[in-house]
Amino acid sequence: MSKVLITGGGAAGMAAAVFAAENGNQVELFEKNDQLGRKLFITGKGRCNLSNACDMDTLFSSVVTNPKFLYSSFYGFTNQDAMDFFREAGLELKTERGNRVFPASDHASDVIRTLEEKMKSLSVRVHTCATVKKVACRDGQFSHLVLADGRQIKGDACIVATGGVSYPATGSTGDGYRFAKEAGHTVEKAEPSLVPMETSDAFVPLLQGLSLRNTGLAVLAGEKELYRDFGEMLFTHYGVSGPMVLSASAHVGHRLAAGEPLRMVLDLKPALTEEQLDERILREFSSNQNRQFKNAVSGLFPAKLTPVMVDLSGISPEKKVNTVTREERRHFARLIKHLELHPVRLRDFREAIITRGGVSVKEINPATMESRLVSGLYFAGEVLDVDAVTGGFNLQIAWSTAHAAGSSIW
Repeated sequence: MSKVLITGGGAAGMAAAVFAAENGNQVELFEKNDQLGRKLFITGKGRCNLSNACDMDTLFSSVVTNPKFLYSSFYGFTNQDAMDFFREAGLELKTERGNRVFPASDHASDVIRTLEEKMKSLSVRVHTCATVKKVACRDGQFSHLVLADGRQIKGDACIVATGGVSYPATGSTGDGYRFAKEAGHTVEKAEPSLVPMETSDAFVPLLQGLSLRNTGLAVLAGEKELYRDFGEMLFTHYGVSGPMVLSASAHVGHRLAAGEPLRMVLDLKPALTEEQLDERILREFSSNQNRQFKNAVSGLFPAKLTPVMVDLSGISPEKKVNTVTREERRHFARLIKHLELHPVRLRDFREAIITRGGVSVKEINPATMESRLVSGLYFAGEVLDVDAVTGGFNLQIAWSTAHAAGSSIW
């Protein structure tokens, strides 16, 4: 039996405490906040999308950074294992569109409570309002934790599960990166990910609050397609947000940070080809023959979008539709299928769901999450340089890496 010390009381920290305790270890968890799971509490808009009920191929393809590193941990504790774990602990689950898994109650607090009760049943000692200042290592081995009040807590192993730097108000302030660097680890640059994007287009603020569903999205650098998706998005006063945009940010954020010009192309009618759409527009015109163009196309779009599309079309709003030329109509159909936006930057860490970057996985044993540089030092969750798109995949990374770390300590 080992004495295992865990720094960080979020998803990965609590799960690691459970798995380490199940292995017969004496476990103590240290959390700087006055309660556990502060960030977990706000995930999924407070509903907590805790995993995804997809197949393994989809699970791996949803990881953006270092998916191969997660091979052992994903197979060691699969998404099905995670769902079974919570169900067996008494949490009822449900699966929604896109295979997203939520607590049936729609309350993230129930996920936190389930983990807390599990830790309590395994005699895990939880210390809240306990800030870890230093993870001390000697002669290539973990030695002890130093708390903010000066106390030194000795242990046989330490699992660093402090998260990244997204949503800093929840306590994610990058402490784990400092611990890793002090232990000799390389830390890849932290950048916001799964975050809204700012755009330079003058019409975007006019659409603030407009939510679109069943929309196609492609992000391009020149003619090279970087990302493609279908689903929901939201216009804001500064740019765009919503599930599709957040996932796109994980793929293109580093290019925007480098100043590379990108284009986002929206397909507002993805179920129709351009020819079918042209026929649809023609039918609208036929049933509104003597009406002005701006009024005749209102059935094609949400009310807030219609004047913007009319303006972008280049067709006079007052023009009677029976005088709109075939070329103008075709151009309008193409606009609907290829509405261009120009992202210029990501929003900052205060709005980012996760952090891209972190402790280099080259220096971590993928089967155990133990440092290759320091014996007895482990890392789990967002502190590692692994990240995925939206849909419950990042929390699955937390559960799987926590299981790899916690269950490998004896």
